[in-house]
Amino acid sequence: MDKQLFSQAIAKYLAGVVLVGVLIFLPAGTLNFRNGWILMAILFVPMFCAGMVMLYKSPDLLRKRLNAKEKEMEQKTVVALSGLMFLAAFILAGLNYRFRWTTLPDAVIYISAGLFLLSYVLYAEVMRENAYLSRTIEVQEDQTVVDTGLYGIVRHPMYAATLLLFLSMPLVLGSLPSFAVMLAYIPIIVKRILNEEEVLEEGLKGYKEYKEKVRYRIIPFVW
Repeated sequence: MDKQLFSQAIAKYLAGVVLVGVLIFLPAGTLNFRNGWILMAILFVPMFCAGMVMLYKSPDLLRKRLNAKEKEMEQKTVVALSGLMFLAAFILAGLNYRFRWTTLPDAVIYISAGLFLLSYVLYAEVMRENAYLSRTIEVQEDQTVVDTGLYGIVRHPMYAATLLLFLSMPLVLGSLPSFAVMLAYIPIIVKRILNEEEVLEEGLKGYKEYKEKVRYRIIPFVW
C-alpha cells in the first residue's frame, strides 16, 4: 500500500466530512438533525469503502482523481458554480430544518436515500468500465474510446449517475429549497458536457464515430 497516497486520501476524506458536517449542522443549530446524519452516512461510508478499493486495486486512478485540477477555463467556471451550488444547498437544508420551512414525508426521504445509493453503484460501475475516468476534462496518453456497458447506452454515464446523486441529496435532507438550488446542476452539467465533447472530438480518435453510434448523452431517448 502506498502510505503517502493513503495519507493524502484520508486527509481529503476527513476534510470533506468536517466541511459537509459544518455546512449542514451549523445552520440547523443542532446535531439532532436526523436527515443530516442519514446523508452523512450514505455519502461518506460508501465513499470510504470505494476509496479503499481504489487504493488497493487502482492506486493510479485514485491518485489522478485526488490531484486533478481543471486546465480549461470554461471548466474552472463550472467547478466554481458547482461549489457555490453545494454551499447554498447544504446551508439552506440546515436552515430549512431549523425554521421548518418545508417538510417531506419519511417515504420520500427513504426512497431518495435508496436512489442516492443506486447512483453510487452506477458511479462505481462507470469507474470499473473506464480506466481513463478523470475529474478533469482531458485526453490522456494512449486513451481509447470506451463504448461497452453503460457507455453503450449513454455517452456520459458518470454524469447521469451524478445527476441522480445530486438531485436525491436535498430530498434526503428533506429540503425543497435545497432541491430548487440543486436544479442548477442541470445547466451546469450541460455546459460541462458540451465543452467536454468538443475536447474529446478534437483529441480522441474514434470519438466522432462513437457519437454517431451512441446518440444520447445522459438520459436515453431524452438528451
